[in-house]
Amino acid sequence: MRPFRQRVAFGVKLGLSRAQATPLARLKTPRQIQDFVLRIPINFEPESDTCLSVAEVLKQRRAHCLEGAFVAACALWIQGHPPLVMDMQAPGDVDHVVAIFRQGRCWGAISKTNHVWLRWRDPVYRNLRELAMSHFHEYFRKRKMTLRTYSAAIDMRRFDPKIWIGGKENCWEVEAGIDNARHFPMITAAQAKQLRPRDPIERIHADRLREYPEPAKKPIKRRKQKNRS
Repeated sequence: MRPFRQRVAFGVKLGLSRAQATPLARLKTPRQIQDFVLRIPINFEPESDTCLSVAEVLKQRRAHCLEGAFVAACALWIQGHPPLVMDMQAPGDVDHVVAIFRQGRCWGAISKTNHVWLRWRDPVYRNLRELAMSHFHEYFRKRKMTLRTYSAAIDMRRFDPKIWIGGKENCWEVEAGIDNARHFPMITAAQAKQLRPRDPIERIHADRLREYPEPAKKPIKRRKQKNRS
């Protein structure tokens, strides 16, 4: 790992202010990054859909899962790890994006979510399919399990850091690049037909748990884009 001052300087080089780079440079492990991401309030997008850069997340103090994955990937990069994310897609439901990392031969994930289900994953999964499948059972809408595909590891260095780290505008082109990355099926069509509906203890009781209470909903015009959990 780079010395602290070098980590701060690298964060500034990526597009952050020194004040924004410093707290990320203090994070030394994926677990510390997860704790940092959890302390950021959920972005309920009350005015309109957003895809905030890391700088804007730190400025506005809010993030949904994709924006949290940006922050976590940036922090991993500052630590000296590759800034990788994985996208999980659920047709008819919200998608979920996590920052991923390896310890030894196994994968783990850093996650931003308001729900009880889609949180941190310890680095015990031998491959990305195992990691993605750890989300499968709990990923449902109403009574139906909805998760269907997961992406290969997406290296965020393929995107301009001036956009997704230091940018002041929404990063829609980066979101599109993640959506369009290669994805792999998690189950077959035949298996999908045999899935058991979620029972009331999961669907009604457990799924009511939220880290941040949802504000009263106001009608707003949404972009034609993938929603994020």
